[in-house]
Amino acid sequence: MKKIYIEGEINNVRVGMCQINLSDTLVETDDGKILKKNNPVVVYDTSGPYGDRTFNADFSEGLPRIRKSWYTRRKDIVHNPRNNSDAMSRSFFSAKEGKCITQMFYAKKRMITPEMEYVAIRENQQIEALGLKSYITPDFVRKEIASGRAVIPANINHLELEPMIIGSRFLVKINGNIAIGKAFSKSDAEKVRLNCCLGVDTLMDISREASYSLSREYLVRNSPVPVGTLPLYHALAKVGGRIEDLSWDVYRSALTEQLMQGVDFVSVHAAMKRKHLKMTTHRLTGIVSRAGRILAEWMSIHKEENFLNTHFPEICEIVGTYDAVISLGSGLRPGSIYDSNDKVQYAELTEMRELVEFAWENYVQVMAEGPGHVPMNKIEPYMKEYRYVCKGVPFFSPGMVTSDLAVGHEHIAAAIGGAQMAWYGASLIGGLKSQVDITDPERIRTDLLSYKIAAHSADLAKGHPGAQVRDNAFSKAKQENRETDWRKLSLSAFANL
Repeated sequence: MKKIYIEGEINNVRVGMCQINLSDTLVETDDGKILKKNNPVVVYDTSGPYGDRTFNADFSEGLPRIRKSWYTRRKDIVHNPRNNSDAMSRSFFSAKEGKCITQMFYAKKRMITPEMEYVAIRENQQIEALGLKSYITPDFVRKEIASGRAVIPANINHLELEPMIIGSRFLVKINGNIAIGKAFSKSDAEKVRLNCCLGVDTLMDISREASYSLSREYLVRNSPVPVGTLPLYHALAKVGGRIEDLSWDVYRSALTEQLMQGVDFVSVHAAMKRKHLKMTTHRLTGIVSRAGRILAEWMSIHKEENFLNTHFPEICEIVGTYDAVISLGSGLRPGSIYDSNDKVQYAELTEMRELVEFAWENYVQVMAEGPGHVPMNKIEPYMKEYRYVCKGVPFFSPGMVTSDLAVGHEHIAAAIGGAQMAWYGASLIGGLKSQVDITDPERIRTDLLSYKIAAHSADLAKGHPGAQVRDNAFSKAKQENRETDWRKLSLSAFANL
């Protein structure tokens, strides 16, 4: 395997990919045996600089800031000095007052940003060199962003990021969860490296302590993939875990801090409303989402509407200032097969439509989350309803399982469900649930391999340009007994890193 870089033609971008070189095939002819060359296979690579053998990682310095030159001369962005807080160790960018800087805004203005060209090159995996055609051009990416059917989570402060895209017309992506220490350490950096080298496309930080603030910045600086968070966890930690003390002001502070650090997408459970709480009483497992339980208790204590819903306009304004993505969290997702596709799940989904429309009106990129425990026969009707209600926004299905009984093997049930969800339109799947699981390298490998298989299976079913190239090369190598080649081509090859 070899790291290669492809230069852009429109913008100053340099896209890293993995090239799998294959041995020659021995062919018998009338003139004797000859060697016939096999073309190398270029594959999507999430490892970033970690996959380059010449790169020497130093977590205290972070990764190379490949996007810095994209922003330093822009007139719609302000370069702010370090704000002397414990959560920031360097200066940061933000939108100039009165300016809109989001990918959606530029897409609607018919401008192809460096991020758009970057992801177009990544998605195509150099298949043109094999004589294959692809509809994924930089302008196609622009159109999908403009329509809201795709998002590029790329905070302008995540300078180390290698941009990627989430949308149903693109490769299915997988998410991995990560929890970091109070002081970012070499072992935390190794967690990031392992996840990225194993093929994770996004990292969701599920750390729950306020003291993790500066650690989160180092997480971003050492990650070549988008980093997501749940600002509600950070807000709750700021008030010592006392749900009754949560407020919009506390949440706004947590959200702003994380976006200044470079977080690329934030899970916001704004579609869950007070009127939904009574609807959960019939459920077998009630509200299983931690964020959902927090907000349900807060609404019950204060007898007020969910502050994430009432302050959604302000959330959009803050997120847009840094060109991040809002992921509409599913606080009422079903926690059992018995509760799947019930009225409260669909009620929350319906509320998402209004939030999606508002975000689009303000050029803010948005995606939706769901749905939890759902048996296979109920996946298609749910996804059909989602596509209609949420107007085709990218769908994130974290850890969805098709059976309650897969104890210790949830990754299998999640892969089964994830493959079907992706076939019906989900764009981002996967995500371990507990902080215990994500400290075990072997569990990480097993889970991510399951999700990679699910995602690739959906890519084949969808007919993504070039998706079958790797399979064809693998089968040819198998048939010709080129064991070294077919092992390198298999999806399990990355699991041995």
